[in-house]
Order: sequence, then C-alpha cells, then structure tokens
Amino acid sequence: MAKNKAKTTNGNGANGSAAATTAQRLGTILKSSRDIMRKDKGLSGDVDRIPVLTWIMFLKFLDDMESMREEEAKLSGKKFKPAIEPPYRWRDWAAKDDGITGDELIAFINQEECRRPDGSKGAGLFAYLRALRGAEGGDRRDVIATVFKGTVNRMINGYLLRDVINKVNGIHFTSSDEIHTLGTFYESMLKEMRDAAGDSGEFYTPRAVVRLMVDVVDPKIGETVLDPACGTGGFLVETYSHMEKQCKTVQQRRKLQEGTILGGEAKPLPYLLAQMNLLLHGLETPRIEPGNSLAVALREIGDKDRVDVILTNPPFGGEEERGILSNFPEDKQTAETALLFLQLIMRKLRRAPKPGRAAVVVPNGVLFGDGIAARIKEELLREFNLHTVVRLPNGVFEPYTPIPTNLLFFDRTGPTGDIWFYEHPLPEGRKKYTKTAPIQFEEFTPLKDWWSKRVEGPQAWRVSAEGVLAKGSNLDLANPNAADDLERLPAAELVQRALSAERALIAILEDVQKQLAAEGVR
Repeated sequence: MAKNKAKTTNGNGANGSAAATTAQRLGTILKSSRDIMRKDKGLSGDVDRIPVLTWIMFLKFLDDMESMREEEAKLSGKKFKPAIEPPYRWRDWAAKDDGITGDELIAFINQEECRRPDGSKGAGLFAYLRALRGAEGGDRRDVIATVFKGTVNRMINGYLLRDVINKVNGIHFTSSDEIHTLGTFYESMLKEMRDAAGDSGEFYTPRAVVRLMVDVVDPKIGETVLDPACGTGGFLVETYSHMEKQCKTVQQRRKLQEGTILGGEAKPLPYLLAQMNLLLHGLETPRIEPGNSLAVALREIGDKDRVDVILTNPPFGGEEERGILSNFPEDKQTAETALLFLQLIMRKLRRAPKPGRAAVVVPNGVLFGDGIAARIKEELLREFNLHTVVRLPNGVFEPYTPIPTNLLFFDRTGPTGDIWFYEHPLPEGRKKYTKTAPIQFEEFTPLKDWWSKRVEGPQAWRVSAEGVLAKGSNLDLANPNAADDLERLPAAELVQRALSAERALIAILEDVQKQLAAEGVR
C-alpha cells in the first residue's frame, strides 16, 4: 500500500525529512492525544474518544495518501484529481501548529456554513465532506461522504481539539512501517473501546476465534470474501493479512486490493472504525457497504451478487423491522437476526464454477431451535454441506454475552452426508474464559491438527445428516465421548432433568406433609 519514503509533505506544502518513528513514539502520540481528550467535557469515555481520534486520523491519512499520489502523478506526467479540494485538505487547516483553533475551529468543523481557514465563506468541513460525490460512483469520495454522514464531532473545546490535531500531525502515513505499527495500536484501542461499553461488544469477535476461522477456511488470491455484518472489520483485516502473504506478483497484489475484500455494516460508528482499521492494515480502498445487509430481498440475489467465501459473526438476539422480514420467504420469517443472516449467507455463496464456503458464529439457540429455525436448518442440510460444527466452551464472548456459541463450517457441495462435531475444551483447571483470561489462538492447535486428519475421540464425533433431519434438525448434540456436562447438555434434556428433579422434590414434600398430618402437627 503506502511506500517507504525519505520525505513527506509538511503543513505548507514544502518537503521536509520524515523522522524515523518507533512503536514507542507512536504509542506516545496516541496516549497523549487521549489524555488531552479526557479534559474535554463533551467526551464521556473511550466510546466517545476513540471515534473522534479515528476521524482525525482518517483525514490525516487521506491527505498523506493524496500528497503521495499527487507527487507520483507529477513524476509520470499525469493529471491528478484530488478527492478533497482546498481549503478542506488536512494541509490547509490542520497541519500548521498555529492554525485555526478555539471556537473558530469548532465552527469550521461542525457548522453547515462558516468562515473557512482561507478567510472565505462556505460550507463547514463535515458538511463539505458529506456532500462529496464520485465521478462515476464507487471511488474514494463516495467512501469519504459515507463515513462522515454518520460521524459527529463530540469535542466542544476547540483549543483541546487543536492540541489533538497537532499530535496526530506527527504521524507519517506515507511510511509503511508506521502504518503497520499503528494498525496494531488501533486494534488495541478498539478492544479498549469494546471493554468500555457493552453496546460495542456486538462489534467484536475474539481475535483467536477470527484467526482460527480464517485459517481453516483459507481464502485464496482470486476469491472474493464477504463479511455482511463486519463491525469494526476484524474478519476482513485478518482475511487481508492472510491473503497478502500469498501475493508473489504485482498482479496478485492488485487483485487483492481491487474487489476481493467486501463488507457490510449498518451502524455509522463501526462503519467508520472498520474503514480506518482496513486502511491501517493495508487495504487502500475498503469496499464496505453502509446499511443493513438484510435489506435486499433474497429472491433478488443472483449469480453476480455471490461470493466465494463468507466469514462472519452476525448479530444475534436482536429483532428486525417488519419491512426487513418481508425480504425472506414467508415460512422462514423470524425475529431472530442470526437466522436471517444465516439465510442471507446461504443465498450469497457462489454455486459454480467453484462452490463457495462459509464459516459463521451462531448462538446455541440456532442449533436447538425448532419451527422456523428447523426449516432453515433443513435447507442447510439438504442443499449445502454442513461438514463441521465447532462447539465453543463457556465464556468465549464474556463479558459481552454469556450465551454459548458455535462455529458452523459449510459449503455449496451439498447435500450434507455426515456432520463432524468438535468440542473445544477449556484449559485444565478452568471453568470458563473471562475478560482478563480470554481464549488464546494456541489453544486451537489440537483442533487445527485434527482438521485435516479427522478421527473420533474425546473431543470429536460424527453424526449423519439423515439422523439429524429425522429428529427435527436439532444440532444441539451432546458429546457422546465425554462425561455428562450440564453446561453442554441439549436444552431439551436440561429441561427434562430439571422437571424430574422438581417432581422428586414435590413427592418428598408431599410425604413429609402426610406424616406431619398423621402426627397431628400443624
């Protein structure tokens, strides 16, 4: 993506030497910026601070890339068309340490109309960015407009905002080393933001789980990869990194950059965070569709809309509006978002020439659900090859949800013959994973070793699809090779055991009651 350069452009357009930066220096810049933000009364925590820092870095990143492309165009004698025109470029209003500040800076950023840094009157910064339009649609200007339609500047102190801008101006996005290092820092900040607010937990899948899913699905150069509920871009970033290692030629790198990594995200905040996350990890023009991926009627999805690989952790437990449900077959309309996404994923997988494949995180409710859930699973088993179900132990998604989760791996080579189940064990001596002791990728080594050499054992067993269909498509199956574990028993069996225990207790109490009555005890 970005190339190492000996020089970069400073605030007034002159070339100056770009000092070599280190992880320590970048860490200091980010920490100092966040410390400054803590003084601003408009920000209440990392959930507010990190989005502000993100849009500021986003604009600095864009200007550095534009400066680099402009220089390359001049050297090759080509005409350069900037995505952002003066006086809205970073170098015009942000790059000078003594640039606009205080109320003037807040007005320039927030207001629909204002006095701009060059002294003229015109649209404010965010108003200008939201109105950008690509020449033919789909270029960087459309991405910028979409990002800022859902972005709000929550800082209210213009002097503190200027201090943060001056800090961020010290990041050199023209250095691939800096971008790589900053990408790592940014992932850590997203994790902190997720830790700070339960609502952000829906955007996050543990890195170890993401990496496992990408590794075993193994997307290849030339394939298209989609996450229809991409959140902050964890699956897409891991996929890009996985595929980048396969690139041996310029053509392969171009292929990876253009139309390989696709996403969808309905909410403005994670959309912005995903854009920045992918940019920092090397994807030059992320193709993330804003809006609800469920908003398209399944019957309208054709071959041109299908992809080779889908990797996702769709939201579950939520409810969709009635208009969304009408996009699905009448007998498969449900309030459970996870089941709607499962149908979308099945529809979006490519049929030919090479059958598509998917890895999807689902809650236990999808496995044992009957009625509509059973009909959806029946379609999955009869028309797709559900070859593997990985059952994750308790606490993998703690503290954001206590709901047990599973990984479904399927492809379009169906119908399903046998289904392999693999029950991932907790480390010895542990009862569950926690926020401070999360699951680690290395713990999946036995599973990865088993993946290509499958045998039944203490953690793995196999069942026939016909047997599952005969029992109402219930996939919530206990490990027959393990001792009873109440936390892993099927829901129906847990209910049955609870009822039996309740009846036994009632019988004992009734006997006691009779004895007391016989003895005249009141």
